[in-house]
Amino acid sequence: MATKTNKNQDGSSRQQRIAEMRRVEQARDRRIKIITITASVAIVAGIVGGAGYVVMDQKDKENKRVEALKKPVDGEKDWDAKKLGRNHVETQVKYEMTPPVGGDHNPRWMNCDGDVYAKAIPEVNAVHSLEHGAVWITYNDKAQKADVDKLAEKVKKTPYSLMSPVKEQSGAIMLSAWGKQLTVDNAADPRVDTFLGKYVQGPQTPEPGAACTQGVTAQ
Repeated sequence: MATKTNKNQDGSSRQQRIAEMRRVEQARDRRIKIITITASVAIVAGIVGGAGYVVMDQKDKENKRVEALKKPVDGEKDWDAKKLGRNHVETQVKYEMTPPVGGDHNPRWMNCDGDVYAKAIPEVNAVHSLEHGAVWITYNDKAQKADVDKLAEKVKKTPYSLMSPVKEQSGAIMLSAWGKQLTVDNAADPRVDTFLGKYVQGPQTPEPGAACTQGVTAQ
């Protein structure tokens, strides 16, 4: 009987140990699940928070860009766009400014998809390009070759822009858009990028989205 009782006690102890091991294991599993869920929530919260920050940052930058577009570029000249003729003519036009920033013009535009012209181009065609939202960069003999080369590389990378020499202009380097014009001394002037960013297909454009290719090329 004693032996049988001892066996029963041993069996009971073994079952208790197994039960305790299972309880410990289940408790451990629960802790792991809690840790995993907590970590996942933290990661998701971080991602969502980070995404929210990126969205807000992008929105803030866009708001600043929009506000900047409302301000004139420092030193630019401005003409009333409503008073600039937009008739298509086959004759030469005498413009009141050099280079012209608008007015009646030839029915065909100069190609302005980042086109750099080594020689002077017809004003009547270039003005049509401005009507399509292009920025026309011009220079004369006062401009340094290094500046001309730097601007040429910039224009080549900028759709809706063109570049050519204009010997008669007053400034070394001039940037023209429809009704807008800026004079700078060198290519490093930060206003060059500001003017391009503001007026390439900018709010002054009479015909936004109109073509800058399949027009007139160098003659």
